Amino acid sequence: MYAIIRDRGRQYTVREGDTIDIDLISDDQKSINFDEILLVSSDKGVQIGRPTVGQAKVSATLVKAEVQGPKIEVMKFRRRKDSQVKTGHRQRYTRIKIDKIEIAAGG
Repeated sequence: MYAIIRDRGRQYTVREGDTIDIDLISDDQKSINFDEILLVSSDKGVQIGRPTVGQAKVSATLVKAEVQGPKIEVMKFRRRKDSQVKTGHRQRYTRIKIDKIEIAAGG
């Protein structure tokens, strides 16, 4: 069973037991519920939402409040000007573990 969820403009494919990194969440809540489920695939078949599957819910728990992503290096270089600038960036994420994908009997 898997689902495609939408969280603040980004879409993630999740399965029960998966650990994923989502955009940083400011408040430290231990459990997170996702209500915007775009697609759910189970033994009974695939349910595609229009735009969301109304009776589906995905619940997750917080593993780590802040995780840094890989370093991205940016190099600006202007030829013949004796000018070069090297900067970097590391995106911050929240690591969560998917606990349960639920589909109501009517959905």
